[in-house]
Amino acid sequence: MLGVGLIGGSIGLAARRRGDAEVCGYDPDERVRATALEVGALDTQAADVASAVAGADVAFVAAPVGALVETVRLALDNAGPDCVVSDVGSTKRLLADVGADERFIGGHPLAGAETAGVENAREDLFDGATWYLTPAQGSTAGVLYERLHRLLTSIGAQPTAIDAGTHDRLLACVSHLPHVLANVLAAQAASSIGGEESRRLPAVGPSFRDATRVAGANSSIWTDIYMSNRDALVASIDEFVTGLSDVRATLMAGDSAAVTAWNERARANREALLGAGLAGGAVHELRVSVPNRPGVIADIALALGREGVNIADMALSPSADNSQGVVSLWIGGEEHAARAHELIAELGFPVVRA
Repeated sequence: MLGVGLIGGSIGLAARRRGDAEVCGYDPDERVRATALEVGALDTQAADVASAVAGADVAFVAAPVGALVETVRLALDNAGPDCVVSDVGSTKRLLADVGADERFIGGHPLAGAETAGVENAREDLFDGATWYLTPAQGSTAGVLYERLHRLLTSIGAQPTAIDAGTHDRLLACVSHLPHVLANVLAAQAASSIGGEESRRLPAVGPSFRDATRVAGANSSIWTDIYMSNRDALVASIDEFVTGLSDVRATLMAGDSAAVTAWNERARANREALLGAGLAGGAVHELRVSVPNRPGVIADIALALGREGVNIADMALSPSADNSQGVVSLWIGGEEHAARAHELIAELGFPVVRA
């Protein structure tokens, strides 16, 4: 474990208690390493990156976004040939250069808490949380993807494959832009109160409190996030400005019917988005015959991920000569399993329902 704050510490806790793993960790802050040992997030602490990844099966890089590239490269330089290296950063394209290494699989858990630091680490932080994985087409080793996928499911997460560009555009909209809007809204509300009133907290309703909950989030983290994903974030801001201009025009026109329709569309969109990707029903097994080449599992996982089909579990069974194998995929819900069957067949791989 490289970096043992809230996320790294929670991975360590969950891996030790649920995955029966032995966790060695490094953090540049010696006090943090000591606290991680005290709370049970680590079995042992390391003095440097090389010591932390020595002999590891899986190495997580939970460093700040600004230090991710350097730390991931250090991990890959010092990890063994069969060690899968992943990160937890919220921007993925900045790691494109290291994606050519078959051992690296980018990751981003959609989980967090109001409080930071390893002292607030929780074993259950990832329960039911989507954990995006960005395997590189044509390079990611299938056996390493399976190992990482299995570990993440064992700690309660729901791994979902997505390409790095799509990930960054999506997060710019649903994560980074809301932080920008919260900051702007808080500043606007504060500036609208002048004179003696500026010294008193105005009476605000729950809408304002909810909308500004993330305003002023930890600058040591969020400045790097804003800057690392600035292209996608600027595009998202531009799109939002266009939407605001449209609403402004509707209000200026006094068109109450159009305002009602706009509000109803927003309600429907929110309900649809909150329910997206939830597959119910029984889990169905698909068996796929694949050649033994780097990237084949990434191709399948990304194809399913683009269509919102999540892999509940997976297992690889190589042939005796290791030239090919069968990957078993367990997909939740009949409709999703049927769609997965179609998508895999379209990729040219023989696939059967077990």
